[in-house]
Amino acid sequence: MKSMREVVRRTKIVATMGPATESDAAIDSLIKAGVDVVRLNFSHGTVEEHKARAEKIRRIGNENNRHLAILADLQGPKIRTRKFRDGAIELRIGERFCLNIDCPDGEGDSEQVGVTYTKLAQDVKAGNTLMLDDGRIVLDVVNVDGSRIECTVVVGGMLSDNKGINLKGGGLTAEVLTDKDRADIKTAALINCDYLAVSFPRNAHDMIQARQLLEAEGCKAGLVAKIERAEALDNLEEIIQASEAIMIARGDLGVEIGDAKLPAVQKKIIRTARRLNCVVITATQMMESMRDNPIPTRAEVFDVANAVLDGTDAVMLSAETATGRYPSQTVRSMSDICLNAEQESRALKSDHRINSTFSRVDEAIAMATMYTANHLNVSAIATLTESGSTSLWMSRISSGIPIFALSRHESTNRKVNLYRGVFPVYFPTVHTNHAEANMEVVDLMKAHGTITDGDLVIITKGDLMGTGGGTNAMKIVEVGNMPNFVA
Repeated sequence: MKSMREVVRRTKIVATMGPATESDAAIDSLIKAGVDVVRLNFSHGTVEEHKARAEKIRRIGNENNRHLAILADLQGPKIRTRKFRDGAIELRIGERFCLNIDCPDGEGDSEQVGVTYTKLAQDVKAGNTLMLDDGRIVLDVVNVDGSRIECTVVVGGMLSDNKGINLKGGGLTAEVLTDKDRADIKTAALINCDYLAVSFPRNAHDMIQARQLLEAEGCKAGLVAKIERAEALDNLEEIIQASEAIMIARGDLGVEIGDAKLPAVQKKIIRTARRLNCVVITATQMMESMRDNPIPTRAEVFDVANAVLDGTDAVMLSAETATGRYPSQTVRSMSDICLNAEQESRALKSDHRINSTFSRVDEAIAMATMYTANHLNVSAIATLTESGSTSLWMSRISSGIPIFALSRHESTNRKVNLYRGVFPVYFPTVHTNHAEANMEVVDLMKAHGTITDGDLVIITKGDLMGTGGGTNAMKIVEVGNMPNFVA
């Protein structure tokens, strides 16, 4: 844990591993630049490769005294064109082109190409619009004849092998968990990932099914629902309530609903997730230009800053760190943008649940702690936690005060590293003497340079320390003025 007097960024950064960040030196550089969560893209790689990467991330994270979380990201049902016989073709506006389920792989030509999803012809009808290659090519469906989907080109361009296909407005019935995903869930459990991202969920059932498969493998990782289907927006609250986190996956979502609708939808998703005490990650092309350039565009600076001001827990890098030329520099640039955005007054204030009635004592303690901290000159908050729930509730309140989650469980320490404004600290002791616990917490935080004599600190814990869900006490202490008998 670094000193909060040196590092105060609260928004977390997720970075994707790839060819540009495979080496020990590259991972070490990412960590030093400020990465909090490492994403493993299960669209690529073998079981042994993922296992080796996870071990390397944890080893180098430990060497840097960081509780890095690992996010395993399932590929999901990739609906793509098959390959062409002679390479890419050019589609011109007004031309006819056919997506033919029966066209063999490698036999596509200027008139037709095969499709990986065999039920596509059953899911679409005349009048539908299909978006290919992230919306770069647009086809209007004019007729469906058996396995043939006959289209007119509305937006043309070069079409090459294995390009994605989306139905504008959503509605494709492809199963969320493919056979590959089911096998990859076993791999995710094998590497003991901290979060598992589920691609293209439509409803809570999809998330529940993924959880059952994951728990059957003995893994308790948090689930991340990737919001990238139009129909997921109609079931947003139920998906959130079935997940530990959600990801605003703006690529496929933008293709399905239209990019112009994305900003308002992003803000709504972040508000809804925070209201329902769910972690939220904003992703896709946040610093895309830095794949090839050492500085971001001003549009990218505004994009990241606006996500921070909206209240996102984390911002994510994909190709920027997986294949980009400047991975660690991209992380540093993103960190600087987050840090500056967090200084704005609206990022430091919150009326979250100010008029709510709480059904749980530990949640009420969390809310009372944040209200007190934001209205008193408190330097830090320390919460002794088994599962991390208390720190999650606290992190829903916007504040400039660091929240330290003290846990003896490494899995908890890694998991809370995704929560905005929460910093994990390994705290192995379970005391029956509350005065000794208070003193030990303060001594530990002083040793890290987080607090000094004269500072006010809020400590939360339960009467039965070491018991999950038992937080029922909030203590305000002044550092350097703590009689041994305080409880």
